[in-house]
Amino acid sequence: MNARTRLLVVGGDAAGMSAASQARRRIGPDGLEIVAFERGAHTSYSACGIPYLVGKTVAGPEDLVARDPATFRRDHAVDVRTGTEVRAIDLDRRTVEAVGPDGRVLTEPFDHLMVATGAVPRRPGLPGDRAEGVFGVQTLDDGIAVTAYLEERRPKRAVVVGGGYIGLEMAEAFALRGMEVTVITSGDEPMATLDPDMGALVRGAMAEMGIDVRTRERVSAIEAEGGRVAAVVTPEGTYPADVVALGLGVRPASDLARDAGLEIGPSGGIAVDARMRTSHEGVWAAGDCVENFHRISRAPVAIALGTHANKQGRVAGINIGGGYARFEGVVGTAITKVCDLEVARTGLNEAEAEAAGFAYETATMRSTTRAGYYPGATWMTVKLLAERRSGRLLGGQIVGRENSGKRIDVLATALWNDMDVEDVSGMDLSYAPPFSPVWDPVLIAARKLSEKLGN
Repeated sequence: MNARTRLLVVGGDAAGMSAASQARRRIGPDGLEIVAFERGAHTSYSACGIPYLVGKTVAGPEDLVARDPATFRRDHAVDVRTGTEVRAIDLDRRTVEAVGPDGRVLTEPFDHLMVATGAVPRRPGLPGDRAEGVFGVQTLDDGIAVTAYLEERRPKRAVVVGGGYIGLEMAEAFALRGMEVTVITSGDEPMATLDPDMGALVRGAMAEMGIDVRTRERVSAIEAEGGRVAAVVTPEGTYPADVVALGLGVRPASDLARDAGLEIGPSGGIAVDARMRTSHEGVWAAGDCVENFHRISRAPVAIALGTHANKQGRVAGINIGGGYARFEGVVGTAITKVCDLEVARTGLNEAEAEAAGFAYETATMRSTTRAGYYPGATWMTVKLLAERRSGRLLGGQIVGRENSGKRIDVLATALWNDMDVEDVSGMDLSYAPPFSPVWDPVLIAARKLSEKLGN
């Protein structure tokens, strides 16, 4: 790099600031100037923790912040500019146009550009979806706004539109505040990333917790009174609501990159290679705004997770700083919980396996989280998918009570290393009565599927 190279970072959360930190570790302030633009007020925070802030499991927003702007300026020589939104990128002139908190338009040059614009919540585009009390929950500022609304208005009835990860986590947050909670999803079951038989277990457990889950219902309108939300309407009924959370998923925030002329992949995310390079020299991208390579389906996917964002940002920063690193793809591992119900998945579900062209078999088994005689043992269900011809593991799903969900990491490790179910059934997993039956449920499910395949 030439003396005093300039790196601009667009987006001040996981991917962007991981990239900035890694680049700074390799090149000091005399050789690399780093400027980071963040349209919100916070940097390097845990977006995954926002529902727990809303539910008061986390005491305050400051607990979700790993490094604030002042820390980046003081300890890492990164010029963080909050309240500043990048509106345009000129690849030919190698500049960005940004609007500062005072409304002034700035034009800033770059040698390297890191695009980390994240994802944006999907909104239904329905009448009333902008009423007071209707929230999309994606940024820490969103979480603070929801929390302030709950503290000020003290709502009694909450409706969550959408049955995905954010939807279920927000349902838990509202339930923990003692609210009457209804979840409305257009799918056959909540958690569309699970197979319907596993999603049905989630719905049943949520019903036991007092959460009303309405499936196969599509929201047609959100009613407001005096500008404030009053109800959510579907063709099947009207659900009174004092607060509404939109949990319809997210899409990559790739519009800025698309308008600049960067290549966008079929998933809607920015196309990058394994080193997080975009289609334009010196422009990098990472996090929820980019497209990922799925190691099982071999297809491009957009999966918004903080784990990916941090890893990708680290890879980009190492490469920007003159090192060499690669991001080798994803297998779609995710986990969430609703009160004491744990839900996890990795790899492909049945619909995804079919779309990828696999002939497959499945096996499902129910067991306990601990030895059956040990106090606190409770239920868990494991479902596995394997390729019919080879026995190669394709995916796994777990629904259960406390201490069940993290077993998904065993399956994710097996997927990452292309193991077949016979191999998985023989793995040397730990055992003691407080933690597992002598045959761990993962091993039993793998053995059952291996036998079904004729191994």
